[in-house]
Amino acid sequence: MNVKIPRGTQDILPGTVEKWQYIEQIAKELCRNYQYKEIRTPIFEHTELFQRGVGDTTDIVQKEMYTFQDRGGRSLTLRPEGTAAVVRSFVENKMYGDPNQPVKLYYSGPMFRYERPQHGRFRQFVQFGVEAIGSEDPAIDAEVLALVMDIYKAAGLKKIKLVINSLGDIQSRTAHREALIKHFQPRIGEFCSDCQSRLEKNPLRILDCKKDREHELMATAPSILDYLTDYSRTYFEKVQQYLQDLHIEYVVDPTLVRGLDYYNHTAFEVMSDAEGFGAITTLCGGGRYSGLVSQLGGPDSPGIGFAFSIERFIAAVEAEGLNWPNENALDCYLVTLGDEAKDYSVKLLHDLRSAGLKAERDYQDRKMKAQFKAADRLNARFVAILGEDELRANQITLKNMETGEQQQIQLDQLAKILKNKMEEK
Repeated sequence: MNVKIPRGTQDILPGTVEKWQYIEQIAKELCRNYQYKEIRTPIFEHTELFQRGVGDTTDIVQKEMYTFQDRGGRSLTLRPEGTAAVVRSFVENKMYGDPNQPVKLYYSGPMFRYERPQHGRFRQFVQFGVEAIGSEDPAIDAEVLALVMDIYKAAGLKKIKLVINSLGDIQSRTAHREALIKHFQPRIGEFCSDCQSRLEKNPLRILDCKKDREHELMATAPSILDYLTDYSRTYFEKVQQYLQDLHIEYVVDPTLVRGLDYYNHTAFEVMSDAEGFGAITTLCGGGRYSGLVSQLGGPDSPGIGFAFSIERFIAAVEAEGLNWPNENALDCYLVTLGDEAKDYSVKLLHDLRSAGLKAERDYQDRKMKAQFKAADRLNARFVAILGEDELRANQITLKNMETGEQQQIQLDQLAKILKNKMEEK
């Protein structure tokens, strides 16, 4: 029986997984600098959470969720995104009572959506996200935007741009909604069936349609910026002022909408301008939301967050031709000659690892030349050569693989000397 991996999933093998670890490490370190704490939620939740939290009119809920019944007849869904689950946990664990507000959280883990697999998009993908819940200060919007841009820049990305918009408050969106219905209704029959069903339910989602993006009515659709209340306009101007104060470049795009129902006020995306990256340039999306906490049973607590796919992050790094750090290089490879040296190397290898050194030895009874080739394949910085004569003399030969320099040292000094050499690098 030849069992293969399901379509839209991937095995992340050694040699590739280090790229994921590198990005996750950058993101987590910056989150800690910004005082965001990690949260881990279940991979599956009650289906109702996403129906209520993400929105019945979204493509995610209508078309893309992996939903099943358990043996108790309960409807469960593999999480398609992270915000709803984090907010559910925020409410259930009464984090709104924490004296330190807003509650600042980050998460990382697999998400699941049934969509057509393509470059950088999978049915199981890993998402890294941030949520700041409990403040309606536009300064927290600027902080979240600064954080996501810092993450991308820390990886060396330069060909990226931040695109922002305001979706306004309830009054703004109500007025804009009526204008959109009036604009699209006379010719809605020219649009896809999804857009036709969205006209009354959530006409803002028409602007996010991929099938009808070139329709002439899209270009002339009413802009949300023309319907902002004084409060929403002032809020958006404040966010922009903070971004300017932080020297963060951005573009205002009044057609930018997010695919989830819970967004209001600030919405944003980070896009790649790298040549050859692909037609879909979005790397990250996010925005401010209100009503989601209260909808899930908590007090009225506004929030803002973002999420990005690590797969697309990796694709952006490679599109810009950036080098990945070599975290796999060995500090030392032990080459042994003779049975006694081979037996002694078991303890010696353990001693090196206990000293915090990345070390390896041969397990295939290979000749000396083959052991050196193995050291080269593993990018060993040093090779320690131990023969039976050296063992009896309590010595070992240490070779610098970059310079070719060799030196005889005391066997019990190997770990100490290697540690010092690693620190010099």
